[in-house]
Amino acid sequence: MIPGIGTAVNVVTVLLGSGTGAVLGNRLSTRTRDVVTDALGLVTLLIAGTSAIAVLDPALAREVGTSAPMLIVLGSLLIGGIAGSLLRLEQRVEEFGGWLQSRLSSQTDNAERHRFIEGFVTASLLFCTGPLTILGSLNDGLGNGADQLLLKSVLDGFAAIAFAASFGWGVAASALTVLTVQGSLTVVGFVLGDVMPDAHLAALTATGGLLLVGVGLRLLRIREIPVADLLPALLVAPVLVQLAALAH
Repeated sequence: MIPGIGTAVNVVTVLLGSGTGAVLGNRLSTRTRDVVTDALGLVTLLIAGTSAIAVLDPALAREVGTSAPMLIVLGSLLIGGIAGSLLRLEQRVEEFGGWLQSRLSSQTDNAERHRFIEGFVTASLLFCTGPLTILGSLNDGLGNGADQLLLKSVLDGFAAIAFAASFGWGVAASALTVLTVQGSLTVVGFVLGDVMPDAHLAALTATGGLLLVGVGLRLLRIREIPVADLLPALLVAPVLVQLAALAH
């Protein structure tokens, strides 16, 4: 299978799902859209929990010791969060979403603008922080097949329907994020020629799971956690695993 086909299919399913959801959303009441958003928040927390449990992965414990995995995830979030806040990633993502809204929509109403940005940011974070994004894209680039990304494409397509029903066309704009992030990881996999070690992947997956908890809390309107500011934690986690392994 041609490297990159998984990402291409994923982009198409997000666009199709978003279009379907946006059409359906106009026929739903605000109360119904809120219920859909709450359901998405709960499912996101479920997905987050299944990812975060990777902190207990035996491969990670063997590599760094039994007491280090929690500290690695904590350190990743703290270091990544500080770096992300200094770089103002959340603000930049929101500004990019606002720029896209001004280019793709004639709506100038502040409420509609906020809805577009929230849909873009939330969908981008959900579609691009899970373990299937990273492992699937790397494997696609390595020539190991796009099975994982094809599975992710189906899941993202249905999620896009539900998200777009609540947030509108901002969800469709997240296809650009999917293309950029997964496309870049596919290229990285093609260049590296090898998959990430299990221990490093476990730490990255657990850290990504906690980022998804933040997404879930946003969807449930519990707290507006600046998840984009925490994204550098995904880069920090494998580095801390390597440092801990050397010291172990």
